[in-house]
Amino acid sequence: MSAIPYCDDVLDPSVSLLQLVDVAKNLGVAVTRVQQLLRDQQLIAVRRDGVLGVPELFFDETGETVKWLPGLIAVLHDGGFKDEEILQWLFREDDSLPGTPVQALHGDLAREVIRRAQAMGF
Repeated sequence: MSAIPYCDDVLDPSVSLLQLVDVAKNLGVAVTRVQQLLRDQQLIAVRRDGVLGVPELFFDETGETVKWLPGLIAVLHDGGFKDEEILQWLFREDDSLPGTPVQALHGDLAREVIRRAQAMGF
């Protein structure tokens, strides 16, 4: 079994993280399943203060992963982006959305975020 992947914490300290055990509870799965989602690059974790966490904004109000997130991460990885770069892009303010791309994934602009990610890869 390979190590649990994580990247440097490039997020603002105000970005709330969920520990892997909390992600597992929200998704109704074992922590090992969350670890597999990280290995499969469907989620991205960071190490903050020695603890692995996943950004809370990666989940909807019911605790499920935002519908578009795994595909968006795949598109950005395919475009050559590293996890740190993906997190920086997702959490960077964008006046044209408004807000950040990760916030837009929760609303009507999710397809626009995907379109922009696809365009960045070329």
